Amino acid sequence: MIEQNLVNLVLMADKEQRFRSEQLEEALAQQDVAAVAFALRNDIVIVPRLVTGKKDMQVRVFGREGSEKRILLLFSSADAYTAMVPDEKVRQVMVYDAERLEEFLAAHLDSLEGVFFDIAGPNTMQSDPADLLAALRA
Repeated sequence: MIEQNLVNLVLMADKEQRFRSEQLEEALAQQDVAAVAFALRNDIVIVPRLVTGKKDMQVRVFGREGSEKRILLLFSSADAYTAMVPDEKVRQVMVYDAERLEEFLAAHLDSLEGVFFDIAGPNTMQSDPADLLAALRA
């Protein structure tokens, strides 16, 4: 059921071309932690999708060389993701709501070492995964 909700959110985003969260964008511009948490609880966030050639919807996480831990990158818009990977020919994203993001963080908390928002700038922020999960649950 949750996977179907995710598919519905992606389809809704396709239909409305809403691959952007103005709330999150504004919160990041202000560097306001409380506003970022509010935006994540009440709007959407753009999550990179692992391009596998299959129809499964896997979150693309990133890692540092020599580390088994992963970094989750979240974006205020599909354009912000594109700015991070401009040379990749195939870029796919998913639209997550608070429930779906909370579920992902809870399931993968032990393997995540950090969360970055709009890492290509200009208003990058970082969060500890456990702190972000607690903010989503507040």
